[in-house]
Amino acid sequence: MATRTRPNAGTKGVARADREEQILTVACRLFGESGFASTSVADIAEAAGISKPLIYNYFGSKEGLYAVCVQHAAEILTAEIERTAASGTVGLARAVVTLDGMFRVLEPQPWLWHLVFDPTAPPDAATQKVLADYERRILDFGTEGVGELLRLAGNDDPTDTEAMRAVWENVFRTLVTWWLAHPDESPAAMTERCVRLFAAVFGEIDLPTS
Repeated sequence: MATRTRPNAGTKGVARADREEQILTVACRLFGESGFASTSVADIAEAAGISKPLIYNYFGSKEGLYAVCVQHAAEILTAEIERTAASGTVGLARAVVTLDGMFRVLEPQPWLWHLVFDPTAPPDAATQKVLADYERRILDFGTEGVGELLRLAGNDDPTDTEAMRAVWENVFRTLVTWWLAHPDESPAAMTERCVRLFAAVFGEIDLPTS
């Protein structure tokens, strides 16, 4: 008697959802480590121990798989920033807490950061929409954070807030990128470094106690 395959079945007895997660995990790492342009579907298939046609069957194309990977990475990074934003910490202390949270999330999976900021990302609509949505959400959090910081200093000028938000965005990205280039630096050590750097410029920071 012929055996019928369930609609939600994957390959070799692996459920489709589990197989998709396996492919996504491998693809995120490879795309993040080597970039979209330098990573092929064959590379991902070989690393995942599956066939190229299976990837096309699940994700449609290399670009389709990449868009899902970027969505996955952006959700993880945004969720961490949402968590620290909800902590109630304000001012420079919020900046330190946000950076600390990002260091700790990225330590076991640094490729997620490079995935979201890949200069070789394809121009297809799906990928660009994911990246635009991520940028918008991060912009909102950045504007909120620097707005609080400036209000504490008695400044509620919206143009100043916009300018300071641009400064913070560049400081944030630069510090995370520098840390990723120095893998021997632990998240705790990097957070302490940030505290020292900020204190040297702005004075003592009143950090929350854990």
